[in-house]
Formats: sequence, structure tokens, C-alpha cells
Amino acid sequence: MRRDGVTEPQGKLLRAWQLAVLRFAVTLDDDDRMHALGVAGEVDRLGGTADDAFRFFRRTTAELCAAISGRGADQDAVVRRFLAQIDDVRLRRAVEAAIAKDCAKDRAEDRTPPKLVASRTKPGDDLWRGLPSRRATGT
Repeated sequence: MRRDGVTEPQGKLLRAWQLAVLRFAVTLDDDDRMHALGVAGEVDRLGGTADDAFRFFRRTTAELCAAISGRGADQDAVVRRFLAQIDDVRLRRAVEAAIAKDCAKDRAEDRTPPKLVASRTKPGDDLWRGLPSRRATGT
């Protein structure tokens, strides 16, 4: 058992849930949303009740998917709460980037494209300038 009270199999399942949410954030595909909900159901079953009354992860996943796809109420707060619970910095950054990519697509009309650099020098221009020539100068 780890220090925070999560056993190794539970930790792997929580990580799988977070990765499933990340995958949905990247693809916004309904199949990936259903997969994330399925993994959330497995995590909920770890709650131990036989009547399947524990639905925290399924409810949270439904809220997250709605917020990520832009249909949820209080989208920013839902996403911020999820990001705050991710311990792995790389995974948190990946989720932030996936969500920011979706937000950037929505605001693409507001941005101007970057300017191309036209004044670059070509690699062959004065490549050898300043170096002594190979010719023998006096012997």
C-alpha cells in the first residue's frame, strides 16, 4: 500500500481513468467518451457496494466530458478541479494542452496567422567569410 492510501491496482485504475479522459479531450469522439465512462464505472465498483450506488467517477466523468466538449455548466471550474487532482505533472500538462487546443479551435477566427520570416539568409551565403583560405601563402 502506498503512503496516500491507494493500493497499486487502484492507482493503475485511477491512472487509466485519467488517461481515458485525456484521450476524450484529444479526440472528442463519442467512443472515447463511452470508454472513459466505462473505466469510471470500474473505479466506482472499487467502492465496494453491491447495489452499485457509488457513482462518483461516472458522474464526474460525465461532467468532465460535457465541460471539455463545451456543453457543460461551469466548465472552467470542472476542468480546474480535475486538473488539480492529477498528481503526474506530465499528464496534467497533456490534459491542459488538449483542452487548450480545443479552446484555440473555437477562437481560431480571432487570431491572426504568424508572419513568415522572409529575411532569413541562405546557408550558402558567405559561409566561409572570415576564415583563412586553404592555399599555402608562402612556402
